Amino acid sequence: MVVRVVRLGTDRLANEGLRIGTVRRPPRGVPKSEFARQNWYDVWFPNLAPSLETMKLGQQAATPADWAAFVRHYRAEMARPEASHSIGLLAALSHQSDFSVGCYCEDESHCHRSVLRELLVAAGARLAP
Repeated sequence: MVVRVVRLGTDRLANEGLRIGTVRRPPRGVPKSEFARQNWYDVWFPNLAPSLETMKLGQQAATPADWAAFVRHYRAEMARPEASHSIGLLAALSHQSDFSVGCYCEDESHCHRSVLRELLVAAGARLAP
């Protein structure tokens, strides 16, 4: 059993399990009834998405220092009890079930999901290679 970190809207992998969207907003122009069928996500879980202000920092990051500032802000948000408990829950579930978490960004290295991956590992999650 593992958790996978994926790009939402891409084809699903074999045994991917439930796809959880850790994004601030649903995909634009897509009816709710189509989210799962179009491979966006099965469940929307914005609790692990960056706040609007932090998301803007990440989107505007043009230098390594800008990206580091985004990472600091996002990590601080994820250290709050409600987010920390959610990360712990997903880490524990990764030992019992296959599922995935994701975001829309094309480049994972410049997306909050790269940091979320690290946070899940630190919480003891079993991640797919």
